[in-house]
Amino acid sequence: MGLRMLVLPVLLGLFYGASDINCSAVRGNTTDHRSLLDFKGAIRADPRGALSSWNENIHYCMWSGIKCSTWHPERVTVLNLANLSLTGQITPSLGNLTFLRELKLSNNLLSGQLPPFNRLIRLRVLYLHDNLLQGSIPNALTNCSELVGLDLSSNMLVGSIPQNIGSLSNLVGIDLSNNSLTGNIPPTFGNNTYLEELRLTHNQLKGRIPEDLGKLPNMGRNRAVFLGQNRLSGRVPTTLFNLSKLIILDLSTNKLRGTLPYDIGNLSVSVQWLLLGANNLSGTVPPSIGALKNLTVLDLGGNNFVGPIPYSIGNLANLQRLYLSNNHFDGW
Repeated sequence: MGLRMLVLPVLLGLFYGASDINCSAVRGNTTDHRSLLDFKGAIRADPRGALSSWNENIHYCMWSGIKCSTWHPERVTVLNLANLSLTGQITPSLGNLTFLRELKLSNNLLSGQLPPFNRLIRLRVLYLHDNLLQGSIPNALTNCSELVGLDLSSNMLVGSIPQNIGSLSNLVGIDLSNNSLTGNIPPTFGNNTYLEELRLTHNQLKGRIPEDLGKLPNMGRNRAVFLGQNRLSGRVPTTLFNLSKLIILDLSTNKLRGTLPYDIGNLSVSVQWLLLGANNLSGTVPPSIGALKNLTVLDLGGNNFVGPIPYSIGNLANLQRLYLSNNHFDGW
């Protein structure tokens, strides 16, 4: 489906407007200037010449990928060098850009450790996805309490997700997928009042799915929970079925067990993707599943379901893909 932070472009338009424009002053903020030069010094390859304008002949507010604030002259608010095939490392000195609100370095070849950025208290967008970043997610990153969008997906990150990630109470979308993260899913995700998209797929997370995920109050339009391709175990929390406007629920390819709730049809009138395949789920498929009228993809394959296939599945008029193989249904 290619869904990536569907809600963020609209929301971010509220945050980045006329106050973030290029500064043309001759003076400069020494800290910001040096921090940018330090970052440039750690870039080993710049095949597209993106940093060619980063020289002393041009004010740093006019450098490529940089925006400064009119309200706080010569303070960098945006650093956007995405999609430029940059090779090198992200220097901790970027953490000195204390007025930074948007940091986008995605789709490059940046490696090394992820700096803590604990001083970036104004940061609202951090997109570092599709790089070669290693090491763990720093606990200090949760000091960036204004974060709205956090995307660290498709890197080589290891270790556990910071347990206090729930302190990022303004998060709308978080994507940590396609890494090698281990440990449990922090129950504090349930504290993220505005969270609309949670992507943790393709990691090595284990343990139970926290019941608290069912407390996410703003799971409405364009909301999705992706937890597939991990090592999660235990039962599917019934609280997940409280997310009454959820569109996508992906719990596939884990080690989940137990039966589906009889009232699974109450999950959501909006749900379009329900992916439960490749687990250890058992029992019968409740007939109430036929009440999910907007389902376009239903994956129950690769489990231990028994009994008849509910006739009510025939009521799913919008269904485009149905996976039921590798179960123990009657007549199969």
